[in-house]
Parts: sequence; structure tokens; C-alpha cells
Amino acid sequence: MQNLRRSAALVMGAGLLASLPALAEEPRYNQISLRAEASQEVPRDLMLVTLYTEAQNTDPAKLAAEISQTMNKALEQARRVKDIKLSQGSRNSYPVYEEKGRKIIAWRERAELRLESTDFAALSKLTGEMLQDLKLGGMDFTVATPTRRASEDALLKDAVAAFKARAQLATEALGGKGYKVVNLNLNSSGYPQPYPRGPMMMKASMDAGAAVTPEVEAGTSQVSMNADGTIEVLMP
Repeated sequence: MQNLRRSAALVMGAGLLASLPALAEEPRYNQISLRAEASQEVPRDLMLVTLYTEAQNTDPAKLAAEISQTMNKALEQARRVKDIKLSQGSRNSYPVYEEKGRKIIAWRERAELRLESTDFAALSKLTGEMLQDLKLGGMDFTVATPTRRASEDALLKDAVAAFKARAQLATEALGGKGYKVVNLNLNSSGYPQPYPRGPMMMKASMDAGAAVTPEVEAGTSQVSMNADGTIEVLMP
């Protein structure tokens, strides 16, 4: 009986070993890594402006009230303009010390207001008007989300087409009869982070003492979609 059990075990073990090559992944040959790219100029169509107010007072409560009054007026003014998105930025206060740094002689506070819009004319006009009470912290330009998504969709198709064309060229160069895609990765790049435009752009309006609408030119950015992948060339 024991001999029969051992024979059965040996048969099962041999059958399991015989099935291992079938379970293992078949080796892949004639694999080539390829990279293709599609790019286009995308307009920076979103304008961002940071304005701020800053003041100093020996009484921190009066200082906070003054800053709040200025910011509330600015918010009310900005809300009257269509298609302007606004949000309050950082607000902080800190002590001002005497020369020896031992005694607090006053408090200083700063608060920010951030505006953004795809309507450059409206935001430029509003910015010039608000500089009567606020100061310019920065002016930035970037790509709006709908524009980014539309460009990504168009570039994705172009990048895939470029990858397929390159894969076909590689297949023909190796004398293959066709190819199959083993893997493919698509990644976009080139969307700019907002970059600051200095306060001196608005100097004319501040010096003149009247609201002057600044002329702006946002420019464009070259955006790319990269297709990185591997193909397996099928040989005749």
C-alpha cells in the first residue's frame, strides 16, 4: 500500500513539474523601446493678480480694524466686476522692535487679496482702480484648466499617432511583418507655473495718482505630450 502511495505522489509531482513551463510567462524577443513626442503652443489665458495692504500701529486692535476695513472695501469693489474670481491670501502681523531689539514699539500687519480671470481687460482695469488703496504684490499668467484639458486631448492623439509611425518604421527596419505594443505611457509637460511680474509694471498708475489700466501680454508656452513605450516586433 505504501508503494502505491509513493508511486501516486511521484506521478503527481512529475505532472506538476511538467505544467510549470506552461504556467510561466513566455519569453519575449525582438522588443524595442521607443519614444515619440507631440507639441503645440498654448496661450497663457489666465491672469492672476495679488494685491496687498500693509500698515503699522502701536495699538494692535486698531491696526487689525484698519486692515479689515481696507480689505472689506477691496472685496466689495472686486465683487462688483463680472467673471473675476477672488480669494483672500495670507494675513499676518508681527511686532516691530526698537533698535536694540528689546522692546516692542509697534505692530505691523499685512493682508493679501488674490484675483484671477480669463478676461484680461476687466482684471487689468480693476487692478488699476484698486491700486488707489492697495499695493501690487505680483501679476502672473498661466494656462486655464479648460485650455489645458483641451490641449492634452489633442496632443494625446498626436503623440499616439507619432508613436505608431515610429513603431512601424522600426518594424520595417528589422524586417518584421508587424508589431504589438507591450506597454505605452503618456505624459504631458511644459505647462508653466505662474511666474511673477514685478510691481514696477504698475508704477505709472501709482505715480500718476489716478487709475490707469495696464497693458498686458501673457504670451504662450510650448506644451508637449510624450509617448514612451515598448513594442515587440513579429518576425516572419
